Amino acid sequence: MRVSTRVEYGLLALADIALYSENGASVSAPEISQREGISKKYLEQILPLLRQAGLIRAQKGLRGGYSLSRSADTMKMSEVLNALDNTILEEMDHPGGGTQGLRSAVDECFWGKLNNVLTGFAEGSSFSDFVKDCRDRMAPGWDMYVI
Repeated sequence: MRVSTRVEYGLLALADIALYSENGASVSAPEISQREGISKKYLEQILPLLRQAGLIRAQKGLRGGYSLSRSADTMKMSEVLNALDNTILEEMDHPGGGTQGLRSAVDECFWGKLNNVLTGFAEGSSFSDFVKDCRDRMAPGWDMYVI
């Protein structure tokens, strides 16, 4: 399955914010950009989408940056995906209007079922579980700073 870079980078940025702002600190766009290898200019187009969806908040000033706007436990993965691209979990349109042709059968028997599975997974998955899984898969000491 292929998703747009906006979705891929948006999910990566949100996970970065969740992991690096756990102690109440804000995470700046340049920090995310450097850690995750995302163009700062492109990231600055993605972060407002997450903010408008109520997933992150921005803080201006010397210690400014981004943090989660609410607990990751209250966020569903479907919210995250819809914030970045509202067509991913969208119900399929059947252009034939109920025709009984092969196209309609394929749409219902495969694409419709695949969409239902993806939607069910995204709605049943919390963002906090996703972040925990990411943290568990990262190398030990991922948050350790060496000077």
